[in-house]
Amino acid sequence: MSQAAAGVEAAIEAFREGSALLVHDAADREGETDLIYPAGAVTPEDVSRMRNDAGGLVCVALSDAVADAFGLPFLEETLDHPASAAHELGYDERSSFSLPVNHRDTYTGITDEDRATTITELADAAASPDETDFADEFRAPGHVHVLRAAPDLLADREGHTELGIALAEAAGREPAVVVCEMLDDVTGEALSPEDARAYAERHGFPYLEGSEVIERLA
Repeated sequence: MSQAAAGVEAAIEAFREGSALLVHDAADREGETDLIYPAGAVTPEDVSRMRNDAGGLVCVALSDAVADAFGLPFLEETLDHPASAAHELGYDERSSFSLPVNHRDTYTGITDEDRATTITELADAAASPDETDFADEFRAPGHVHVLRAAPDLLADREGHTELGIALAEAAGREPAVVVCEMLDDVTGEALSPEDARAYAERHGFPYLEGSEVIERLA
């Protein structure tokens, strides 16, 4: 087994145990590194880390089958406003955004505690979608953005949404992961892969290149 493959296997094992991963998609795509958690393992302290250390948007990616079971559309298909037209992206053919939601047991939905509740409840729902009445448990709009993965994951699309769900699948976790972009406080841009790798090493998190995940799991 190559060193890269062994690294992916070690990262999958860590993910299975509930650890966060750092995954850089590709220099010719978004060129961003996301902090990715199995949604079912997220705590309020993890949400705080994403706010303070990552700084991007806290989103929960769900598999296509789970999103379909919940009747969750792509957001751009539901918007009836001129701003939703000609939604061209420089890095992909479409956005993965679905509805932003809060769990109904939350108050404002934005606190670390509230967002952790919404995230873990989404994971529980994803583990048994046929037993979940989504509208009874969640309300929209909310403060946790849901992403809908492509049906065939990395064979269809190579975004963090699909990378995260593919890793969850390989780890035997529920098909729900949290992704949050890592930003640089100095430049205001995406954190460089070098700095992201250094952060991962400081905190004991695995770091992966998207190409390594694709080679192993696609």
